[in-house]
Amino acid sequence: MNKLDPPSRPRRSLGIKARLLMITLIPTGLMALALGGYFSWQQVREVEQQLLQRGLMTVEYLQQPAADALLGGEISLIGPMLGAALNHTDVRALTLYDANMQELEHRGPFMYPAGEPVTGIDMTAGTGLQIQRGKNSSRFLMPLLASLDLPNRTLRLDVEADSILGWLEVELSHGNMLLHRYQTLLATLVAIILSLALTGLVVSIMGRRISDPVARINNAIRQISQGHFNVRLAGQDSRELDDLAMGVNNMAQTMQSAQGELQQNIDQATDDLRQTLETIEIQNIELDLARKTAQEASRIKSEFLANMSHELRTPLNGILGFSNLLQRSELNGRQQEYLSTIEKSADNLLAIINEILDFSKIEAGKLILENLAFNLRDLIDDTLTMLAPSAHDKGLELVSIIYRDTPLGLRGDPMRLKQILANLISNAIKFTHEGSVSVRVMAEHQDVDQVLLRISVNDTGIGLSPTQQKSLFKAFSQADNSISRQTGGTGLGLVISKRLVEQMHGEIGLRSQPGEGSEFWLTLRLGRSARGEDELPEKPLLGMRAALVEPQLLSRQMLLHSLEDIGLSVRVFDNPQQLHEALTSRTNRDDSLQLALISVRHTATPPGDTLEMARQWSELNICKTIVLTDTTEHYPLLDQLPRSMCQTMSKPVYTRKLYRAVMHLLGNDPVVTLPPIQQRCHALRVLCVDDHLANLKLLEAFLGDIGVTPLLATSGEEALELLTEQRVDLIFMDVQMPGMDGRQTTAELRLREEVAGFDPIPIVALTAHALSSERHQLLQCGMNDYLTKPITTEQLRQSLNKWTGLAPASKAPDLPSPQDKVTRYIPQPVIAAPKPPRQPAPLKIIDREEGLQLAAGKEDLASDIMQMLLDGLPQDHRNITEALEREEWASVRELIHKLHGATRYCGVPELRAHCQAAETLLKKGEDSRSAVQAVLDAINRLRSTSSA
Repeated sequence: MNKLDPPSRPRRSLGIKARLLMITLIPTGLMALALGGYFSWQQVREVEQQLLQRGLMTVEYLQQPAADALLGGEISLIGPMLGAALNHTDVRALTLYDANMQELEHRGPFMYPAGEPVTGIDMTAGTGLQIQRGKNSSRFLMPLLASLDLPNRTLRLDVEADSILGWLEVELSHGNMLLHRYQTLLATLVAIILSLALTGLVVSIMGRRISDPVARINNAIRQISQGHFNVRLAGQDSRELDDLAMGVNNMAQTMQSAQGELQQNIDQATDDLRQTLETIEIQNIELDLARKTAQEASRIKSEFLANMSHELRTPLNGILGFSNLLQRSELNGRQQEYLSTIEKSADNLLAIINEILDFSKIEAGKLILENLAFNLRDLIDDTLTMLAPSAHDKGLELVSIIYRDTPLGLRGDPMRLKQILANLISNAIKFTHEGSVSVRVMAEHQDVDQVLLRISVNDTGIGLSPTQQKSLFKAFSQADNSISRQTGGTGLGLVISKRLVEQMHGEIGLRSQPGEGSEFWLTLRLGRSARGEDELPEKPLLGMRAALVEPQLLSRQMLLHSLEDIGLSVRVFDNPQQLHEALTSRTNRDDSLQLALISVRHTATPPGDTLEMARQWSELNICKTIVLTDTTEHYPLLDQLPRSMCQTMSKPVYTRKLYRAVMHLLGNDPVVTLPPIQQRCHALRVLCVDDHLANLKLLEAFLGDIGVTPLLATSGEEALELLTEQRVDLIFMDVQMPGMDGRQTTAELRLREEVAGFDPIPIVALTAHALSSERHQLLQCGMNDYLTKPITTEQLRQSLNKWTGLAPASKAPDLPSPQDKVTRYIPQPVIAAPKPPRQPAPLKIIDREEGLQLAAGKEDLASDIMQMLLDGLPQDHRNITEALEREEWASVRELIHKLHGATRYCGVPELRAHCQAAETLLKKGEDSRSAVQAVLDAINRLRSTSSA
């Protein structure tokens, strides 16, 4: 039976009285039947024996007279005797036969047919008597012998016929015997029935003394089960039943007490519940009011954050833009330092605002992920390019390795994926002081529609302890929470990355050991897209040979893969001297090398010597060259190399940039045949719409740097009026403006274009919002793309290139961009390779050419900056010496850092190198006394050299 089926109704069982009757009557009845049957059988046997005896006696009684009558021939004499014998009990008929069984004399009715002979009866042995028993009678046949002694002898069946005088047959009726038998059986049955009835009566009387108390107990229990706990049982005249009754009484008493307590508790609980329900009702009303208040507060908060995002980003856009423009003007060293501090502070403030707003958006559940096609390699390369200056400023190797079986065309949210990678990579750079930071990408599993992507960011930094790892993904938490921490930030970067990965249905984790670096990894399941696949041709330069000089192992490995993808066969050299020997030697010259890729950093050869070799190869047309530099490096000799023979690329080098540079030098690059940048861009008509005049001026300046003269409008109404007069190629539209905002202006413009049948003008939104689904709203109202403030020249250039196809791919020749400011005017000391072939040249104490280059070619500015540094050296020397004697290492570090910043704008390579080395040791907490003393000695040498 199924366990879930309801239990079947039990069959009604027998009561105690019935059980007692069965227990008593069944054995008694069986015993009575057995005894009655036995005694009846004995009685019947006795009756049968008596009948047999009576027949024998009758035969024996008539045998002698019958034999005498036959011998004397007086047959008539026997008749009265036979007639008298009929009066005997059970005698029915008598017959006298002669020797031939002929009837001579008969008395009584006709005899019944003879029955079966009776065997096994030994009381007639020796007489020749034959007995036949039938259904209604028994017949006795006795032979009558002539000799009187024959009865005493054994009579055989084969006696001679002449010895037998005749036969005497007596028939006894069974009527009396059957009647006696029936009487016996009837008496036995009556006795059995009477005994059983008497027994049942006694048992019934005795069982009632048991069943009646049990019924009373059962009735009491039934009343108790119905809630009548005041029922009590009296004595039951039995020890066992008295105990049971006492148990029932105790149970009733306990249940009665429990009922009283329960009723009391129920009454108390009812009162409490009534009060609770009243309280809950009041609280529900209050909660409903609070919910409405919270919803209103949340709406106000969202609007406040959105508005604050716009209000904060808008002035930051002006600060960053105009500080960028101000840095291109003529400033002295201290002004440059102040301006650099302003720009870095504004960048840090913008990063903090972005992180807080992103975190708020994630916490509010307002973050909506995009599903766009993108190229994975371009996304990673763009991220590394953005973070390269901070890595190269610390002398770190920054490289990405994408396995060849990884699909490049994917679908997802590229902006959020780039944000995750930027957080992980910048975090790795932050905690790594030497070595490398690498990004590895592989496909763990892929099919036709999807790919399971694994991205890992490895660094050789300080590593993290298990305790630090536990708190690393918590909001507003950092691995270094001490007062003297130098990493900075809000502690939200990794938290935001974790939340974004989880929202993308992926996983993120960390493996790290203190002192052994860290590995941040994440897995994402992204869709595949043919639109994002790489369009570069496969091996376009197959058969050509190139030389490579790259001492950094990971960078060399990445370059080898990229060059092999282009089709080049690569020969690796340990240093530039070996390559120069292979290109210029008369005996071992390798004429098959058509291209040389040389890294000027991290080699034992001074950069000047390396660039001089490249200049010689270009002048002699021996080999074309690609010079690989860090983003923090620039050398005057680079500007003197012919662009047709030599190209300069900043690390990290990714495939698309390398492909363009190689094709420009070795292939037929169509980009080279295009008109000059200024001529192409002056044909563009770009409309800038913003109610903030500073933003308009900044956009005008940025577009002017890349050769575009924009049209300006301060409101949506003015923009629509201007568009009725002339046609433009692109519109940069501010979103929030008084009157008609950017969305309304765009919607009105799209309506006019649809009515007039014009092609839609690309509109790029300029927005500072970070909350709500801004992109969806912008696309729904008709905009094509959006840029988040603050805007940079590079962002404008990319937008122009994306929507018009005419924007330059490189920076303007006259005015460098903010990236150029970093990459071209901040030199770094050359770090020797582990096994240099020869010692590097000593650093100069004063390098006038470098100072002039740092001052943008303005001699008076270079002289002013140098003089300001020299004027402050005596005080710097005294302050550092006093702090060193007091062992106030925090003060020493601050003083060295300040001096180091001043040296970056002057041509003082030696002092700058010693300041950088001392500051690095101070930040690591290592013994830096000798390094600080080297700084003091360098100050003295610089003062002596300048005075001379």
